[in-house]
Amino acid sequence: MSVAELEAHEVALESATGGLWRDAFRRLVRNPAAILGALLVAMFIVAAAFAPLLAPYAPKDQNLLLIARGCCPGPSHHHWLGVDQLGRDVYSRILYGARFSLIIGIVSVSIGLSVGLVLGSLAGYLGGFVDSVIMRCMDVMLAIPGLLFAIGIVAMLGPGLYQIMVAIGVVNVPIFARLLRGSVLAQRENDFVLAARAVGVRRPAILFSHILPNAISPVIVQGTLAMATAIIDVAGLGFL
Repeated sequence: MSVAELEAHEVALESATGGLWRDAFRRLVRNPAAILGALLVAMFIVAAAFAPLLAPYAPKDQNLLLIARGCCPGPSHHHWLGVDQLGRDVYSRILYGARFSLIIGIVSVSIGLSVGLVLGSLAGYLGGFVDSVIMRCMDVMLAIPGLLFAIGIVAMLGPGLYQIMVAIGVVNVPIFARLLRGSVLAQRENDFVLAARAVGVRRPAILFSHILPNAISPVIVQGTLAMATAIIDVAGLGFL
């Protein structure tokens, strides 16, 4: 294949990739349920990010007068969602708590996704001995109950929010690795991959430029679901 033909082939691949993303965006904006969900998620993210500006009180401020009276009032114009047993504003605490929940979900999933992305890509693309070793290690990790595995990691690392996020991220590694491995296996024998090999494209370039962009979709879906699970798991580990 000549240089001109190779350049034309690369341009066609880039155009096809851009067309896929544009088509996905068009389907998204035409789906009312997707737009509503995106707006709700954006609203929660904005509320969490700007909690210091939106919260009327600091999360740890106590109304000692209410405590002295022995009452715990419900919603009012001073406290939109009422106060707790220590006189702290519930609405303010929810806003500040949302910040921690958002950070926990993003950090935990990012740890598991980054490590699982590397392991799953190598296992699916290289195959053979590398695939067997990585997948057997993932099987061992999956054989241990997730919460028990996280407790063991926290016991080794010590208590603390960051240690808990690392533990949840490690627990998610085999899930992302196995999912991406299967997706890479489904993509690596496609015609566009074979064409890239035929024109002499190097293996790392094939993996990162041709296979991963087409194999990442199910991992993104799993990542969004894992964020909610990570928040729940961290809340459970916080009691230990």
